[in-house]
Amino acid sequence: MSKKLVAYFSASGVTRAAAQNLAEAAGADLYEIRPAVPYTDDDLDWTNKKSRSSVEMQDKTFRVPMADTDAKIAAYDVVFLGFPIWWYTAPSIVHSFFEAYDFAGKTVVLFATSGGSGFGNTAKDLKISAPGADIREGRLLNGHPSAASLKKWLDALGL
Repeated sequence: MSKKLVAYFSASGVTRAAAQNLAEAAGADLYEIRPAVPYTDDDLDWTNKKSRSSVEMQDKTFRVPMADTDAKIAAYDVVFLGFPIWWYTAPSIVHSFFEAYDFAGKTVVLFATSGGSGFGNTAKDLKISAPGADIREGRLLNGHPSAASLKKWLDALGL
C-alpha cells in the first residue's frame, strides 16, 4: 500500500477544508504550504492589477518564498496537491513547493477549489517545476464533498 500525503495551499481557508476532508478520506498525512509572508485581503484582490497576487501571477518565473520546507516528500509515493485556481492555473507558490523538493517518480494528483474556472492548463503548467513526476489532473473539490464521494473518487484512482 502506498504512503500518501495531502499537501495544500489555502489563501482563505476554502482549500484547507477540502484538503482536510480529502486527507481523512484517503488516510493520508496533511501538510500546509505556507508563504513566508501571509497574504492579506488586499494582496488577494484580483481586481487590482497591482495587488501582490496579481503581480506574482503576471510573472511566470516568480517564485513565492515559503515559510518552511519541512515536508518529508521522500517518504511518500502519492501526493495529493491542492490549491485555489488563480488566473486559470495554480498560484505561484505551488511552483515554489515543487521546486523545493524532488518529485521524480512520485504520483501527484491535483485537486483545486475555484470560484468559476476549471483546471485549464494547470497540470501542463506545473510539469516544468516537477521533472520526473507523474502529475495528474484530479478534480475540483468545491463545496463540501461528502466522505463517500471522496472515497469513491479515491477508489477510482486506484492509488
